[in-house]
Amino acid sequence: MSALFVVTEQMPLIEALRRIDEGNLQLAVVERDGKIVGTVTDGDVRRGLLNGVGLDAPVNQVMNRNPVVAPAGISNAAALTLMRRRSIHQLPIADEHGKVLEIKLIDDLAAASQADHWVVLMAGGLGSRLRPLTDDLPKPLIKVGNKPILETVLNGFIKSGFGKFFISVNYKAEMIREYFGDGSAWGVEIDYLFESDRLGTAGALSLIPERPIRPFFVMNGDLLTTVNFEHMLKYHLEHQAFTTICVREHAVTVPFGVVDFEDHRILGIREKPTQKFFVNAGVYLLAPDVLDYIGASEAVDMPVLIERTIERGKRSVAFPLREYWIDVGRLDDLQKASDEFQRIFG
Repeated sequence: MSALFVVTEQMPLIEALRRIDEGNLQLAVVERDGKIVGTVTDGDVRRGLLNGVGLDAPVNQVMNRNPVVAPAGISNAAALTLMRRRSIHQLPIADEHGKVLEIKLIDDLAAASQADHWVVLMAGGLGSRLRPLTDDLPKPLIKVGNKPILETVLNGFIKSGFGKFFISVNYKAEMIREYFGDGSAWGVEIDYLFESDRLGTAGALSLIPERPIRPFFVMNGDLLTTVNFEHMLKYHLEHQAFTTICVREHAVTVPFGVVDFEDHRILGIREKPTQKFFVNAGVYLLAPDVLDYIGASEAVDMPVLIERTIERGKRSVAFPLREYWIDVGRLDDLQKASDEFQRIFG
């Protein structure tokens, strides 16, 4: 096994992530004295981020100290059964001394395909905040860098192996359809969900002509991000989620000194404190049965839809972003995205 996938307990998480991202395993083995003592995955790090662990923290703060490890010589069939039973996607194989020899991937053994997971891109908005640019052009076709916003979004999914797309359209729909066509120019399949009335950020899902058989992505068409969609899919499956919401950290600084007190007694004064929140980033992974929670041609926004599923006891999980993200919704955001595009997307 390449040393690229071996990390130490004290290695900073940012370095461990670099190694995970540069490889194809989505997992790193934590070794001590040549023996496996744990594993760390992209999902482990993202869970740590939700709990306030910084990327400069050591690996041992988030690593799995009791990983599932199989003995050398295990058959592929037995390895696949073990991974499915334990809901894991990577399985380290170790010799009798605890040294890792290889890592088996469930995708390789089950021949899974990203193409089985559909992608719905929401591109029907008016883009009012970008006027006058959107007076004659729908927002998804506004160029950032050298191509329309929606083309960059599409390419991000294509690079991750996804091939079946639906684009929800309303405002200047024909311009979007004329540009992207049936997707053959990109080597994918594109169909369109035409909103005769505006249906919010989730209502257009009721227009999907047939029910997907696997979890599917939904993403706002005015976002630019380098989020790893493969990692998000694995995270969703590992957590056996009904819905997964991509979240990002947002900091708000109070411009005054905040007085902490109990009854009338002052306990202290915090000068211009910063509060951090995780906010909705507009990227979702949904179980096919989520369509049962949307009425035919019902206007509904995604937060309302997800609240409905939570009220019915369905499991919803947060997937924290650590990658680049920007909502190209205002003129100053458009300028910022244009300035950063070449550096981020090349």
